[in-house]
Amino acid sequence: MFTRSELEIKTISELRDLCRRYGIKATGNSEYKTSYIVSLMAFPQIAVSQFKQGKGFRNPDFAAIQVISTAIDEMNSPTDEQAALIKITLEGRRMNYPDRYEQEKLLALHKAKMHLEQAIGLLNQ
Repeated sequence: MFTRSELEIKTISELRDLCRRYGIKATGNSEYKTSYIVSLMAFPQIAVSQFKQGKGFRNPDFAAIQVISTAIDEMNSPTDEQAALIKITLEGRRMNYPDRYEQEKLLALHKAKMHLEQAIGLLNQ
């Protein structure tokens, strides 16, 4: 992440701005560059350590992932005609009202399924 030498050449104002940018608090007295440098150098390792300990952000358990997978399965797959309607909708073509509402719902369901599949893929990395 940051090297000590790269941080030491910065002013207190620049270090303070970096800490604000990443939401990091200075360690100790904020009048000294060292307070900012220590915080900026340490936060990546602290974050990884907290993640390993299960503090803060953590992976959902297998049961939660299984619920998402079940939702994907229940959504099923579009028919050929539904797939064609999704494609033409993505091209910007719209049906007349009131069918447009169903067209938008179909597109929203398609997008939701794609996002859920992407989420499963990301969680399984």
